[in-house]
Amino acid sequence: MDASTRTATGESDRREAVVECSRVTRTYERGGSGGWFSFGDGNDARDDRPTVTALEDVSLTIERGEFVGLSGPSGSGKSTLIHLLSGLDSPTDGTVTLAGEDVSSLSQKELTRLRLEQVGIVFQRFHLLPSLSARANVALPLVERGMGKGARREEAGDLLERVGLGDRQSHRPGEMSGGEQQRVAVARALAGDPLVVFADEPTGELDTDTGAVILDLLGDLAEDRAVVLASHDEQALARTDRVIRLRDGRVKDA
Repeated sequence: MDASTRTATGESDRREAVVECSRVTRTYERGGSGGWFSFGDGNDARDDRPTVTALEDVSLTIERGEFVGLSGPSGSGKSTLIHLLSGLDSPTDGTVTLAGEDVSSLSQKELTRLRLEQVGIVFQRFHLLPSLSARANVALPLVERGMGKGARREEAGDLLERVGLGDRQSHRPGEMSGGEQQRVAVARALAGDPLVVFADEPTGELDTDTGAVILDLLGDLAEDRAVVLASHDEQALARTDRVIRLRDGRVKDA
């Protein structure tokens, strides 16, 4: 379903906030080996250490039923923002609320559980385990949730059917095309019925036709959850309801 159709149904009147961030800043410091490391609360920071601000004073809200695009040049802060919104990282300043929970107030165990239950991520490079079948890859989040073998096998199979891979369930990643692997990654992101799905450049390595299939899938997913698509592709971003544009770590348009 495209953006205009979703809007026409009046779904915006029934939406609820899924992810919010308020005046979020994320700063890193350079380590002695030349890598960037997290810059903490400042209590033990040395003033002479070079730092980089990946995000600065970012505020936004993403609601259930929205298909939101995230755009910006390399180094603009897209990946950092996805890490913060998905609970993979915490802000240096400001607050991030995911499914009603302030991520900074949670223990690591609580945060892991929140991500497992509420967040799905589609990675650009798929991140499938080569030794496992498509069905086993999709079922991995369900294993972590403690679901029984029979139930997770059934749900993984249903999800693969949903993405058009019902006949490829026993195939390993090496036996599948790039587009098929990406659809397995989409199915895995849906395991456990998360409230929000993040897709980081999911069509970057796909041909036009296969990329269109993935975008159709993501658009359909936004009917009953939030979907965030990070992309450099303006044609892909045009499929979303709205686009949040980042430059130099700040929101320039939303």
